[in-house]
Amino acid sequence: MASPTYTSALIVGAGQGLSASLTRLLRKEGLAVAIAARDTAKLAPLCTETGARAFGCDAQDEAQVQRLFADIERVHGAPDVVIYNASARTRGPFLQLVPAEVQRAVQVTAFGAFLVAQQAAGRMLPKGHGAILFTGASASVKGYAQSAPFAMGKFALRGLAQSLARELSPQGIHVAHFVIDGGIRGAGRSDDPNKPDALLDPDAIAITYLNILRQPRSAWTWEIELRPWVERF
Repeated sequence: MASPTYTSALIVGAGQGLSASLTRLLRKEGLAVAIAARDTAKLAPLCTETGARAFGCDAQDEAQVQRLFADIERVHGAPDVVIYNASARTRGPFLQLVPAEVQRAVQVTAFGAFLVAQQAAGRMLPKGHGAILFTGASASVKGYAQSAPFAMGKFALRGLAQSLARELSPQGIHVAHFVIDGGIRGAGRSDDPNKPDALLDPDAIAITYLNILRQPRSAWTWEIELRPWVERF
């Protein structure tokens, strides 16, 4: 029962925190890694550290997503692992929400995921091999007060992931959705000394992504929830 073998990865919506942890771990595993964000300047230190390649892309723009995949393909071939980690949110009382900001939040979080997944699947299906992973949140399964736009985007993302898992898994593409249920430790956000490990460690999350990628196809996970031990659910 052999585990899948992957050679290259693309992380869309890259930055510090989880994306950086994923980049480090996948590079350590020997994968060529491309990281994409609207602002590539912020990715320079991570690229220097890991040898990953950075590409500029606004995930909600169809032409930019198409160009992203074409550029990566020229550099080191089509990625056989694609991770969508981009999201946007706007908060506030419902009657005070600005429609344009709500539209952008949904487009980045969900429509961008559709565009990226479509480009990824188009390259994976002829080979019958690949993995498309989506980073969700608590808001993927429960909407919070004054956070309707984020819930709208993340609910849509989860629906996309579930639909794609049912359609693409029988064709050899592993699709998985990760419900990150809790705050992630990072710069400016550390654990309460009285509650160690109260925040999700991004390196620990990355290990779970890798474990999902290693699953034999006879026992694939389409969704997994991750939360620190103190988180209520």
